[in-house]
Amino acid sequence: MRDWAKARRERTHHLIELGGLVQKAGLVDLTDDDRATLLGAFLDIAGQLQGKNDTAPTDLKARWRRAGLHAFDADRDHDRTTGGNDHD
Repeated sequence: MRDWAKARRERTHHLIELGGLVQKAGLVDLTDDDRATLLGAFLDIAGQLQGKNDTAPTDLKARWRRAGLHAFDADRDHDRTTGGNDHD
């Protein structure tokens, strides 16, 4: 496989995973799949991480990371007790 094709495949896989996180967070349903609303929310998050509020970006990232790890753990525990992946 050519390097450009491999890089493209890896990028596509990465973008699909990111889309899965948007779905997992419930944002698609909560915004009625409104792409402008989602983009606006992401821009707001980016602004927060650029220090455009009163909370330090490192504090935000740490808080969001803890919440994300907790959600992943809860999914893993759910999968273990139900015997599979029935998130759809």
